[in-house]
Amino acid sequence: MAPRINFRADTLGSLLRPPAVHAARADHAAGKIDAAALRKIEDAAIRDVVKLQEDVGLPVVTDGEFRRENWYADFIGKLKGVVIAAGSGEGFAQQAGQPKHVPKRVQTIGKVSAPAPIVLDDYRFLASTTSRTAKVTIPSPTRLHFHGGRHAVSQTGYPDIEAFFADIVTVYRDEIAALERAGCRYIQIDDPLLSYFLSPALRKEVVDEGDDPDRRLARYVRLVNDCISVRGADTIIGIHICRGNARSSWIAQGAYDGIAEACFAGLEVDRFLLEFDDERSGKFDPLRLIPKGKQVVLGVITTKTPQLENKSAVLKRIDEATRFIDADQLSVSPQCGFASVVEGNLITPQDQLAKLRLVVEIASELWGELSPR
Repeated sequence: MAPRINFRADTLGSLLRPPAVHAARADHAAGKIDAAALRKIEDAAIRDVVKLQEDVGLPVVTDGEFRRENWYADFIGKLKGVVIAAGSGEGFAQQAGQPKHVPKRVQTIGKVSAPAPIVLDDYRFLASTTSRTAKVTIPSPTRLHFHGGRHAVSQTGYPDIEAFFADIVTVYRDEIAALERAGCRYIQIDDPLLSYFLSPALRKEVVDEGDDPDRRLARYVRLVNDCISVRGADTIIGIHICRGNARSSWIAQGAYDGIAEACFAGLEVDRFLLEFDDERSGKFDPLRLIPKGKQVVLGVITTKTPQLENKSAVLKRIDEATRFIDADQLSVSPQCGFASVVEGNLITPQDQLAKLRLVVEIASELWGELSPR
């Protein structure tokens, strides 16, 4: 397989939506504007946010996920045979003055398929706005199964659960192939569900559903690997393993140790985008299990609070990480998106800009000029 470009400064995907996008979404929901008018407003906002990322100096840009309500629903909600229902059970850590966020549940009611590529048009527009590498983010296939497990999948449609997983693999392989044909060479899979296996409460949910958490985790690793196994040799697949992100809150915490052997050693991705922004994330020790040749993006700049990190302290932390992984395998980024749900985290656009600038400044200091790709 061809060597992978290591983008030393990266972005996780979602960015704070501007007021014009919020207003347009509200107008569309109220029937005041049609889908074409909404998309035109989104187009203008995406052009602006691409320029912002270019001006900051990022070699990789996204569309900010400006066309999405949240990180996964606008993708999974377009699949046939799937509905998204109200959530229950373990919710996110509650922030003062904020409602508690409980993840919705994905239910499979029939055979799963995608009538057409889901994010292809979004990628084409993004790529048309920039000469930098245009990255696409897609939700992990594990999102279709974790909440409820076998009970969330139609017994009628799928008496054999392995047929369900096989249909998901087909959807993802087709999506990746369509993006590749359009020129996309950097695809990021967002997977907070893998970190749920670090949470005793969420592991208990799996047990209560009649499943073994470690067996389910191993099945998920195989599922992701199957989805990406036929990608092109020059396509970079990254996986972002976070601990949840909604209105500056989270759902899981703890060091990666509990999933590192299964995920770091087992996932056949090219790039691990990991969060190491505070005490919830634990230490860097699990990075020793990342194979040589794989890239690790250290999410050491938090998106959850407005305070700007001290650059010297961040550089010291990155140096600490090199005790467990070669410096040549490393990059730097924010720890998660700035707006995984449409409302965004509890920070300002000015805070967001300062943090993106800090990412680029740190990467430039450590690895030199960040050439646009």
